[in-house]
Amino acid sequence: MGLDPIVSILIIAVIVIIALSVFLSFFPIMLWISALASGVRIGIITLVAMRLRRVVPSRIVNPLIKATKAGLGLNINQLESHFLAGGNVDRVVNALIAAQRANIPLVFERAAAIDLAGRDVLQAVQMSVNPRVIETPTVAAVAKDGIEVKVKARVTVRANIERLVGGAGEETIIARVGEGIVTTVGSANSHKDVLENPDMISRTVLGKGLDAGTAFEILSIDIADVDVGKNIGAHLQTEQAEADKRIAQAKAEERRAMAVAQEQEMKARVIEMRAKVVESESQVPVAMAEALKNGKIGVMDYLNLKNLESDTQMRNSIGKSDAPTEKNDN
Repeated sequence: MGLDPIVSILIIAVIVIIALSVFLSFFPIMLWISALASGVRIGIITLVAMRLRRVVPSRIVNPLIKATKAGLGLNINQLESHFLAGGNVDRVVNALIAAQRANIPLVFERAAAIDLAGRDVLQAVQMSVNPRVIETPTVAAVAKDGIEVKVKARVTVRANIERLVGGAGEETIIARVGEGIVTTVGSANSHKDVLENPDMISRTVLGKGLDAGTAFEILSIDIADVDVGKNIGAHLQTEQAEADKRIAQAKAEERRAMAVAQEQEMKARVIEMRAKVVESESQVPVAMAEALKNGKIGVMDYLNLKNLESDTQMRNSIGKSDAPTEKNDN
């Protein structure tokens, strides 16, 4: 039983479409025709070889067409080698065309190196034609009179094609400008001088050559805002006075503690001396007994001494009892 003629035609059509798709995927006829129509002479075998090298032919041929129309004089090997190195061929060609129109000297090798370095070469060319304004954050600096001055600047930069590879970026420009602002304000005798002549900051900073070693060329530095901050000098003096007061208090406390310790030491010495007196007094009866035994004093002498002690104790007791009465009388 044979197949239906319509079904056979459909099967043949599907096979033909698949075969054409496979053929056109390896043999980009339309791309080859577009190249020839644009004046780019490239063989179909070269396009097939690109497929085998895992290079997308359109990524090479279309930029080559633009380069040829612009009269750049590039060849397919340059573009293919840059593509295989991981570069963006279309962006490099666009950058070369923009540089040619702006009369900026830029060759393919340098543009490819800039692109492989991770920088946007087209943006760099555009920045060379149209400078970019970088606004710095607010930079706080202190003048010699101790007043804080807050400054915000706008830096107009132009890309330097020659230093794009290996040159420092925007962060370095901002850091150097901030350092220059701090130095200029710090060297001013008064914050009023900065407020009256803010252009002294831009002149001083611009004269320092801050764009050395960077990928940019500084065209101008404009002061966008100047404001007065805290009185840092007075604040520091207050903190110093507070610190001096604490040191004085600590030293006074140390002297008081030493005085208390010395007082306690003197009390201990008094108690010690009293103990020695008591100890000496305890030796008196022993000495007297020894004197009586040896016959150095008589009994009457001893009795007279005891009477003298009794009389002294009586007078002391009378004197103590009369003392409050005299105070009350007064």
